[in-house]
Amino acid sequence: MSAPAGDAWLAAHPYLARVGGVYARIEAALAEVPMPPAVVPRWEDYRTDYLEGVPVLESARAGVDLEPAGTVAIALVERLAVEPGLGVLSDALSSLARELQGLDDPPRVVAAWLLGDTVFAPMAPGLLLCLGWLSAERYLRPLRASYEGWRDEEKWLRRYCPICGSGPAMAQLSGADPGRMRRLVCGRCGCRWQFRRTQCPFCENDAQQLSVVVVEGEAGLRIDSCKACHGYLKTYDGQGDEEVLLADWTSLHLDVLAADRGLERRAASLYDFGTLLAR
Repeated sequence: MSAPAGDAWLAAHPYLARVGGVYARIEAALAEVPMPPAVVPRWEDYRTDYLEGVPVLESARAGVDLEPAGTVAIALVERLAVEPGLGVLSDALSSLARELQGLDDPPRVVAAWLLGDTVFAPMAPGLLLCLGWLSAERYLRPLRASYEGWRDEEKWLRRYCPICGSGPAMAQLSGADPGRMRRLVCGRCGCRWQFRRTQCPFCENDAQQLSVVVVEGEAGLRIDSCKACHGYLKTYDGQGDEEVLLADWTSLHLDVLAADRGLERRAASLYDFGTLLAR
């Protein structure tokens, strides 16, 4: 996130200063970690799985290895563990670093865990989820850019991410009626993909079950929710400020507002400080 845009948002939302500060420290540390080049698949080899709804990272035909991202994640944990000034996170980072060092083939174990393997049960799952997927997102950027140039969006109108298989953390509406487009946003790998405007992306009920809460003074951010499943999706209704408004952590106050209304977040958050230290 660019510094001026992020600083302006935090100035208007000072209660996000803590998470914003931690995010900035993580990003700075991640920028210092050597990033191996991601191997981009031969997309035509993956086409059959794409049409059948198999995410890239779950496809044997795509053959993407997430293990290098596991290496990056471990290096990030170790770097942050020795940084001063991280408060209560410092002890958790040190413990997590020791735990990862004690594994057999730590990069492979971390990569498998990020993709849903349950054999490994880290002591601080929220913390590893955050640092692991921020590392994986950075590692996967070249692959994601190549994929977005290859895909036919009309062939993937599914409720889960076409790259990592996660449910959406946010959405974006762009364009003008009657041809407005809705894209879902993955909170893990950062992919954005097209989805039907009038369906719940969780239970797939239609527009008659959807409602909207517009939040004044929030630069186009709103809460879209489903009356059937009570799931909600933070939505940016606009264009031009994606870097800030689709970052997820920048709208954590909307998650609080949604919870107060009895709504349920269906996608995991990388920035849930209530679980970062969970053991």
